[in-house]
Amino acid sequence: MPDGRPVEALTLSAGPLRARLLTLGATVQDLRLDGVGHPLVLGAPDVAGCLGPARHVGTIVGRLANRLGGARFTLDGRGYRTDPNWLGRHTLHGGDDGVDRHLWRIEEEATDRAALTLDLPDGHMGFPGRITLRAAFSVTPDALRLDLTARADAPTPCSLAHHGYFDLDGRGDIRGHRLRVQADHYLPVDDELIPTGEIAPVEGTRFDFRDGRQIGEAGYDHNLCLSDGPRRLRPVALLTGESGLSLGVETTACGMQVYDGAHFDAVAGLDGRRYGPRAGIALETQGWPDAPNRPAFPPAILRPGEVYRETTIYRIIP
Repeated sequence: MPDGRPVEALTLSAGPLRARLLTLGATVQDLRLDGVGHPLVLGAPDVAGCLGPARHVGTIVGRLANRLGGARFTLDGRGYRTDPNWLGRHTLHGGDDGVDRHLWRIEEEATDRAALTLDLPDGHMGFPGRITLRAAFSVTPDALRLDLTARADAPTPCSLAHHGYFDLDGRGDIRGHRLRVQADHYLPVDDELIPTGEIAPVEGTRFDFRDGRQIGEAGYDHNLCLSDGPRRLRPVALLTGESGLSLGVETTACGMQVYDGAHFDAVAGLDGRRYGPRAGIALETQGWPDAPNRPAFPPAILRPGEVYRETTIYRIIP
């Protein structure tokens, strides 16, 4: 690693469920359930993979998750330019040196839980304010829980997300999985995947997951609008594999980016696997993308004295 520190691994367990974390990117590298003969998530087998072909797989992303159009925003009357790491024109997941590329510090570690922290300086990737992030992971016999918090010393955009990819069948192809999401609206995007600003109803579109539908070939990298702001922890989605194994998602977040992993191309994975297109699906609970540039979207600005909080639970349902 650039600062000379080694990447550390932590294993959390509770009954039949085990999660392996890496301090690089606060990554969930592996998730296993006794009696299931394959990982429930995609993961890079080594650090080189985490920094290369499997970048963002299982990591925390931020300080502003998802896309920021034009790699710029205005805050309190002042304009800022951020790292244009998406197509050379937009910012993705906080820039090329996003939090997934940093070594987080272990603040707490126990058999079934761990907390990692990270500080980013003022001006990092063009964003104002020094910000301190904390990711607390815990496992129970049937669930992985993630509590994200952040504090800043100046107003700054902030939206964090766990960028895990799930494959409940272990077949390397999630097109046969069914997904149900409690979202009445979604965000249309342009050809560069930047939200157009429209908040569109899912009724009559391929984004209508309210009664559940097969993921299939339709292609997804879109935000489903769960609410118009953070809410109390509640169930929002259910993913079910062809095997019958299901994953319930509970969150406080107002949005969930559904991405079907179409970009994978023979990426080295766990247990000697090679991940191809649609090897896993990401269900990224977060704020709405491009929110700093969209006054009609739920705000994503963290101010001094405030605490950013987001909780997500991934519950395994045999």
